[in-house]
Amino acid sequence: MNQTRPTDNPYLLLTPGPLTTSSTVREAMLRDWCTWDRDYNELVQAIRQKLVRLATSQVEEYTSVLMQGSGTFCVEAVVSSAIPADGKLLVLTNGAYGDRIVEMARVHGIATEVIDFGEVTKADAEALEQRLAADATITHVAVVHSETTTGMLNPIKEIGEVAKKYGKVYIVDAMSSFGGIPLDVAELSIDFLISSANKCIQGVPGAGFVVAKTSALIKCKGIARTLSLDLYSQWKTMEEQNGKWRYTSPTHVVRAFYQALIELEAEGGVEKRYERYQRNQQLLAEGMERIGFRILLPKESQSPFITSFYYPESETFTFAELYERLKQAGFVIYPGKISQADTFRIGNIGEVYPEDIERLIAAMENNRFWHAQI
Repeated sequence: MNQTRPTDNPYLLLTPGPLTTSSTVREAMLRDWCTWDRDYNELVQAIRQKLVRLATSQVEEYTSVLMQGSGTFCVEAVVSSAIPADGKLLVLTNGAYGDRIVEMARVHGIATEVIDFGEVTKADAEALEQRLAADATITHVAVVHSETTTGMLNPIKEIGEVAKKYGKVYIVDAMSSFGGIPLDVAELSIDFLISSANKCIQGVPGAGFVVAKTSALIKCKGIARTLSLDLYSQWKTMEEQNGKWRYTSPTHVVRAFYQALIELEAEGGVEKRYERYQRNQQLLAEGMERIGFRILLPKESQSPFITSFYYPESETFTFAELYERLKQAGFVIYPGKISQADTFRIGNIGEVYPEDIERLIAAMENNRFWHAQI
């Protein structure tokens, strides 16, 4: 178990982020920073470099941009900055976060097409190919890698191969996956990858980032439909002014972000963190099935980050009561988000280890308040 585990929290956050962070990440926020200070700006540059190295071995072709706000702000920065007025976006969606990309695009008046796979089916590269073959006006393709709505892991490699076969710009929302699963944006043909400090990086909320192919980002000049979410201008300022943000940056969050990246390296990098998350999820799935819960997704679709479970078949079960009982036992879980079934979700990322999952299963078993068998 990591010795930097927080000891003053009454519970573990078993959520997809915000999540339980280490004490050392939180302690990093105790110092105040000046946004104009050279030390702070060099810290920003170090974060940007670390992100590119995490994302690809072909570092000379990629760059990164930090943005204020939640992960959604970063997704909207890409959507509103990367697609020209005469462009058309195709979104492959199978959950709320894919749907949110569609909503953003339409708010900005961007021509948008959708392939909706429902909530429990993977996005399919063959369906993408059929649509691209039929509509040459599509310029950009977007998909969510790990759809937190259910825990679905979409096949971004196959989707990227099709997108590039037809010469499209490829956007991947890797909000809840980047840093927690091995990937290389160059090998996956990703032009814009979007994520957040407070997911698998294990930082705190308040900042996100985009890892972009530099040639694709340069083409964004003059496209932005907003001032504060202008991705190109944010990047240009950071490039020319050694890490300076255009507007006030979340300095304490950024310092925690840097500390979280150091701790990711100390754990052994993305591969080792992936192994821990995989083990957590495996123990969670096996333990919950052992006491009678059913998992929403088949194993081949399941991400190692968050898992959806059906409600027990009992009239006396309520999620609200389960939530409160588990909170008293030291765990916070997530309600379900899909429309087709009653579910709840349990995340296993953050400063969470196999022994924590075992304690959760014991708490779950001890709090089976519903009368009928699961």
